[in-house]
Amino acid sequence: MIQRIQSLWLLIAAALGILSLKTSFYSGHRIKDAIPKPVVFLTGSYNILLIICTTAFAVLSLVAIFLYKNRKLQMRIGILSLLLSLAAIALYFWQSQSFAPSESSYDLTSVIPIAVPVFLILAVRGIYKDEKLVKESNRLR
Repeated sequence: MIQRIQSLWLLIAAALGILSLKTSFYSGHRIKDAIPKPVVFLTGSYNILLIICTTAFAVLSLVAIFLYKNRKLQMRIGILSLLLSLAAIALYFWQSQSFAPSESSYDLTSVIPIAVPVFLILAVRGIYKDEKLVKESNRLR
């Protein structure tokens, strides 16, 4: 299962998803009732929606690694994981709007959640190529 390149992409995407629970995407002063609050870090565990999306795509990526015999299901789960990771990125940007713009900024580790869809796209592309190869080899029989 790890001998296929898409398994490596799925493993990297899952690791980055778990890592994004602890690393900061955005930091600064949050505005609440027109009063800036002390420095707050926006991580994957900032609110319940981010926790659900982040853990869901990380777990789905890990599950997809072990579905190497059922490539169609593996591709569906990979696409679902991709959609959840895009939803998590949208939630990150939506939550960053509640910060004071002049006193807040994106962190260097904001690249981590943005890199996850890239690895998931690579994994889905590899799964598709495997499925195409198997179909071609069955046609030759």
